[in-house]
Amino acid sequence: MKTSSLQRIEAVAPADLGAFSLPAWIYRDAEFLEREKQAVFRNAWQVVCHLSDIPRRGDFHTFEFFGEPLVVLRAEDGAVRAFHNVCRHRAARLLDGPRGHCGPRITCPYHAWTYSLDGRLIGVPQRDSFPGLDTAQHGLKPLEHEVFMGFVFVRLAPGLPSVREMAAPYAGELAQYRFEELVPTGRVALRPRAVNWKNVADNYSDGLHINVAHPGLTRLFGRGYGIEAQPWIDKMWGTLRDTPSSNWSERLYQRLLPPVTGLPPERQRLWTYFKLWPNIAFDIYPDQVDFMQFLPISPTETLIREIAYQHPDARREMRAARYLNWRINRRVSLEDKALVERVQAGMASASYSMGPLSAGEVCLRSFAQRMRRLIPESQLPQPPARGWSLA
Repeated sequence: MKTSSLQRIEAVAPADLGAFSLPAWIYRDAEFLEREKQAVFRNAWQVVCHLSDIPRRGDFHTFEFFGEPLVVLRAEDGAVRAFHNVCRHRAARLLDGPRGHCGPRITCPYHAWTYSLDGRLIGVPQRDSFPGLDTAQHGLKPLEHEVFMGFVFVRLAPGLPSVREMAAPYAGELAQYRFEELVPTGRVALRPRAVNWKNVADNYSDGLHINVAHPGLTRLFGRGYGIEAQPWIDKMWGTLRDTPSSNWSERLYQRLLPPVTGLPPERQRLWTYFKLWPNIAFDIYPDQVDFMQFLPISPTETLIREIAYQHPDARREMRAARYLNWRINRRVSLEDKALVERVQAGMASASYSMGPLSAGEVCLRSFAQRMRRLIPESQLPQPPARGWSLA
């Protein structure tokens, strides 16, 4: 951005931006979302699956991100590979469905171009009709990936630190849950929300609403809900109280949750939530681990992608605890859905631009600070003239 443009922004932005939320207009503006795709998401890590989702050679998981079809698979040598899920001949999608098994090779359903599991082009029907074709130059386009504690992440372009570096402040805590040994409890679920993705992300890291809008969590944690922000990762947590809840699902969960092998005493009753910049969340319970992604579809539509993982445990008490966990958090999810929809509606009001943030809203302050640094126009209380992103 030109210096003159920055000066214009500084002239109309509040003096103490750190004490204010992001402006409402960026939660519903199509042009801002287009800028976010490049400035926020293109180099952001996205989780695709866990190693246990692709245990055999030829197993794959697909993932679509802003129209880019991607695939993660287990290659012949047992290593993980990540590619654009696009044939190099005529751009047909290669592998269908969210997950599957393609065998020892990938064959395009359009013209039968065939690729090895390491991405090499190994078969071209009517090869003689492609004079000068260099098969070495037409293998699948690789995608940068990283395996962190058993989860497979990808990104479209470099720029951010590694996932390991981003999560480093809590590496010791995370290691105690033995993520590498997790197995999936089902399939990936997709939940649409009629809100901007930032409203979902803000709500996830908002500690002030817990005791107001989540009576179940308040019964479980009391008022001892913690929250803190590191440069690339937020942490929220609450410890289950011994006082029996008045709700039967919560009360049974408190009573039936069995001891978990390998977890230290202080984590046996601890629920911890981590949000990795910009849109990935991990809910970590003694009995299971959930991940969520807040995927933007439009300025006012978000798809929440989620799946639960667990350590194999056949105890009846653990099976019951996991079911009760699902009941409890289904209610929390419905409460959050109503909250973010209420906020999204209010952001369309001409009466609202930016709201003051308390000193304790550290995660919201951290998120807003990074967004303003990446896209300076997010300092503005009102949108600039249409076409600003092309200037």
